[in-house]
Amino acid sequence: MEHKQHDIKGENSAPEMEHRKHRENQVGGHAHHIKEFKNRFFISLLLTVPILALSPMVQSWFGFSLKVPYQLEIIIALSSAVYFYGGWPFLKGAASEIKKRLPGMMTLIATAISVAFFYSILSVLFLHGNEFFWELATLIDIMLLGHWIEAKSVMGASRALEELVKIMPTHAHLVLETGEIKDVMVSQLRPGDLVLVRPGEKIPSDGRVEEGESHVNESLLTGESAPVHKLPGSKVIGGAINGSGVLKVKIEKVGEDTYLSQVLNIVKKAQESRSRTQDLANRAAAVLFYVALLAGTITFAVWAFVKSPDFALERMVTVLVIACPHALGLAIPLVVAISTAITARRGILVRDRKAFELVKDANAVVFDKTGTLTEGKFGVSEVFSKVDEAELLSLAHSLEQNSEHIIARSISEYAESKKVPPRQVKNFRAIPGKGVYGEVEGKKVYLGGANLLDELGIEPAEEFKRFTKGGKTPVYIVVDGELVGIITLSDRIRESSRRAISKLKGMGIKVFMLTGDSEEVAKWVAEELGIEQYFAGVLPHEKAEKIELLKKQGYRVAMVGDGINDAPALVTADVGIAIGAGTDVAIESADLILVKNDPEAVPQLIDISRRTYGKMVQNLWWAAGYNIVTIPLAAGALYWAGVLINPAFGAVLMSLSTVIVAVNSQTLRKFMPAG
Repeated sequence: MEHKQHDIKGENSAPEMEHRKHRENQVGGHAHHIKEFKNRFFISLLLTVPILALSPMVQSWFGFSLKVPYQLEIIIALSSAVYFYGGWPFLKGAASEIKKRLPGMMTLIATAISVAFFYSILSVLFLHGNEFFWELATLIDIMLLGHWIEAKSVMGASRALEELVKIMPTHAHLVLETGEIKDVMVSQLRPGDLVLVRPGEKIPSDGRVEEGESHVNESLLTGESAPVHKLPGSKVIGGAINGSGVLKVKIEKVGEDTYLSQVLNIVKKAQESRSRTQDLANRAAAVLFYVALLAGTITFAVWAFVKSPDFALERMVTVLVIACPHALGLAIPLVVAISTAITARRGILVRDRKAFELVKDANAVVFDKTGTLTEGKFGVSEVFSKVDEAELLSLAHSLEQNSEHIIARSISEYAESKKVPPRQVKNFRAIPGKGVYGEVEGKKVYLGGANLLDELGIEPAEEFKRFTKGGKTPVYIVVDGELVGIITLSDRIRESSRRAISKLKGMGIKVFMLTGDSEEVAKWVAEELGIEQYFAGVLPHEKAEKIELLKKQGYRVAMVGDGINDAPALVTADVGIAIGAGTDVAIESADLILVKNDPEAVPQLIDISRRTYGKMVQNLWWAAGYNIVTIPLAAGALYWAGVLINPAFGAVLMSLSTVIVAVNSQTLRKFMPAG
């Protein structure tokens, strides 16, 4: 039967169209700002050249004279064009700020250029004093240049996220029921479709491998640097790059349900969400507006009395310009945009910005055990052999190879991972409740638990007994009547868990463990990892109570779990971190999501949070702190020493401050830990 849904003539699904439209609007918004400020800057600059050339003050500085008919009228006309055309973004922004009763950067800029423009008009036409037309034009030019640079910086910060969008392929090789291959748009795929992925191609959407074997590069999506081995049954993510094998993948998720779409939505919301530091920056910007307005008014009043209204006006305009909280407005959002996009590409998804800031202050990290610190799978933990280990594994593998029992399967998988092959077994028989027996190349081999040793009348030596502690399951191997080895099985501890605990301790953070397992098992895992305090035998609904207990003891708690039965604890903690989410990133109970099933990502996350906050603080200090020095200079505090800042140079300093904040934010990329 033909696929009816693929008769669509290349249209996208409604959700996907909406998602793409939103992304295009977002990118288009940044691009529009860049283009607008760029165009206004160059046109205003072009108009400024004749204003400078015709200005008597500029002519006297450079020692030349240029007289043209209607010179003053031409200067006024050109200056008006610069004011209304070049200054329009600031005038419009000021109107918006005043309407919202949130005066800030745009209001200050609009006030400064308006005072300079209208005073100059009045001065020329009625007061016969000095005019500020050339200063006005150069001031607007520099303001436009600064905003153009800012828009480019913000666009650059968003590009890491846009790169995620670009990695999605546009076409897929659909396998029809007849076996034919048909190229279709990725937007036409539906759950249940079978697609062919050739070597080097990108996987078109989230799904599961039906046929084939390959290594898939998921580094851009999950931060997993090494290619991941995929077999039939393995999950694959849309956008990941297939290696040298050919895969047939059954599509499971499309459109908004795919991993990448979920990541994009989470990152977008995080970049748009407000943080406590942003609120602080906004309050500081509002305060700075009133400080600048007051300082400008006092400056004008003092210099108008001491010197002249012209000089007083120049000082007032310079104060208003130099105090613009431009850099302050950029200090936090730019760091947010950069850090969120970078962490997303490294498999760390920020759902809540405030939680991302809070995690830097965590002094206690509580790990769930099963599936977080351990693999959550029964497997071989230790092998002790009095003979060659490969020989011991070969004998065990030979007897267990055909059994479906979890212990037998775990031993066989371990032997295969060590590249130890099985051998032929004769006279095989099962010993109910005790183990198995078989003859391998003339050797009589028994394999089983403690009950088997009792049956055989063998008392294990002390060297064997130490392997049976810690809630492990022992499997003994007896060859020709002699106990020659033991294989213990348990829920295996992740190698990265040890490194994670060590790093957290090195950061001065207390580590706890929560588990529903027995005291014996919990103690063994805790001792293996160097965790001093743990809670054992805790039921899922009791985990939240333990978190509450730690909070009452004064700890700022970050809870790390798999997001399934840990949901109440994740919500109760100061910061909830879901680990090993894989393609299921929509975990509502977690504030932060670590895509990789790797506890080592936890200290990395805290480190990134600390670095990000540090960069925010640096930006705030620079953006607000430089006004402490520059506002008095702008007001003419050092006029007696010959130090005077004109409005245009004040605009350069203000713009330079913005550029420094932008550059400082970009350096965050360099200090981010490798994914």
